Amino acid sequence: MMLRIARQTLAEIRADCAARAPEEACGLLLGRAGRVESSLAAPNVADERLRHFEIDPAVLFTAHRGARSGGLPLLGCYHSHPDAPAFPSRLDAERAHDMGWAWLILGQDGEKAYRVVANGPIHGRFEAVDIKEI
Repeated sequence: MMLRIARQTLAEIRADCAARAPEEACGLLLGRAGRVESSLAAPNVADERLRHFEIDPAVLFTAHRGARSGGLPLLGCYHSHPDAPAFPSRLDAERAHDMGWAWLILGQDGEKAYRVVANGPIHGRFEAVDIKEI
């Protein structure tokens, strides 16, 4: 599998993550047919924003409502690891419940993408996927 992402969208995600450092940034990936066409930055409502992320439930709810009304469907989420590699943590795996969702992680070593799968090779929850800017 490959995560195809619009060049402008990836640039916006990079800018969001850089602006919110040293806290972890987070948001949603929106698009169709496996192509990320847009992102929606969300407040990080985690208690320890320097080490964890939690997407504001109100933003998630709004995105689901928009998709049901003909807007872009949710394909996944993004978040940053400002002081670590772009690799899912065990806590990320525990919180990854939406099978098939793409997870884009931006870390000190750039950005990497993962897909949520049952019994994945990474923490039993993720598999790595390639990123292609379009």
